[in-house]
Amino acid sequence: MKEVKVKQIIILVIAIAATVLITLYFAKKIIKPVPVETVQAVEPKTAVVVTAVKTRTFERYVEIQGNLESKNFAVVSPRIMGTIEKFFVDEGNTVVANESKLFVTDSAALGQTVEIRRKLLDIANSTKKQAVANLEKIQTDFNKVELDYNRFKRLYEKGAVTADAFERQESQYKQLQAAIKSANANIELAESNIRKSEADLAISEKDLADTVIYAPISGKISRRFQEPGEMGRPGESAVRIDDPNQIEVSAYIPAQYYAEVTEGQTKMRVGVSGRDMNEHTIYYKSPTINSKLRTFEVKSLLENPLHTIAAGTMAEVRVILETKDGLAVPTEAIQSRDNQFIVFIVSGEKAHKVPIKKGIENDGWMEVISSELREQDMVVTMGQNMLDEGKAVSIQKGNK
Repeated sequence: MKEVKVKQIIILVIAIAATVLITLYFAKKIIKPVPVETVQAVEPKTAVVVTAVKTRTFERYVEIQGNLESKNFAVVSPRIMGTIEKFFVDEGNTVVANESKLFVTDSAALGQTVEIRRKLLDIANSTKKQAVANLEKIQTDFNKVELDYNRFKRLYEKGAVTADAFERQESQYKQLQAAIKSANANIELAESNIRKSEADLAISEKDLADTVIYAPISGKISRRFQEPGEMGRPGESAVRIDDPNQIEVSAYIPAQYYAEVTEGQTKMRVGVSGRDMNEHTIYYKSPTINSKLRTFEVKSLLENPLHTIAAGTMAEVRVILETKDGLAVPTEAIQSRDNQFIVFIVSGEKAHKVPIKKGIENDGWMEVISSELREQDMVVTMGQNMLDEGKAVSIQKGNK
């Protein structure tokens, strides 16, 4: 029995070995070995995404925040001290320059002063009339005395009258001459008093007129600082008027850009509450730089006929310092290798390294300067980290 089992085991092992040998033989027939030369010739390709080089307009700018302000406004205060009796306007009211009344201060005392000045002027005029009448009377007496004096003089020269009689007549003549001079002086004094009274009256009337304050500009009442019954004083604000038709943008720029901003030429792009307000020319540049903040102010004017924007609003401001056209590539396409900036372009399914110089960056695009780069060249924007000069690539997606 043992001999039979041994024979069976031997036969089984031989059968298995034969099966393995036959399998290996047919496997060699089916699977042919690939020559070493063929394996070396197949180079793996790197998947990349490319974008065409474009010509774009680039801007060098300063981006800051600014404020909207009224171009024309007026802060109005009383011209004379006194109690504010009445306001004719309230906040939000529209006023017209030199026509709309704003408020009035106490005028009772000033009205009485005007009446007093008018009476004093009447007195001065009456005084002049009296002085003129007195001169006329003295002049009439003088004319008679002058005739008598000339007659006595002739008689005295002929010896017909005594020296005493002639001297009395001469004395009367000279007295009336002096009286005429005095009368003329009184008239001049009266005229001076009239001029003074007229000036005093004009001042009083102006003070009375100044109790009623009119709007100096057209616009809207943006704020009222006082109420009726409060004491008004010159220099203390009572109301503020803003003209909403013209709004200016005010912004402060770092001092290093002072020489690059030119009034009447430099542009400012403005955005207000998410709305694009377009470009506007800077019409004002501060003549000085703030010594503490190291900034200077610039302003541009916005027309606002529909009153869609208001003073006090914050504005997004972009001051354009330079504008130029140039070749552009996506910023992510640029790499720094061997102390220089490069991009990879694809040509003939190969990647080629192109050295560049960077310029202005706008909106994810970089201005590049290179003698080897042309418009419409396909520059690698994804997968460039895996590339070297001459490496085979497979374009997965292209952005033109």
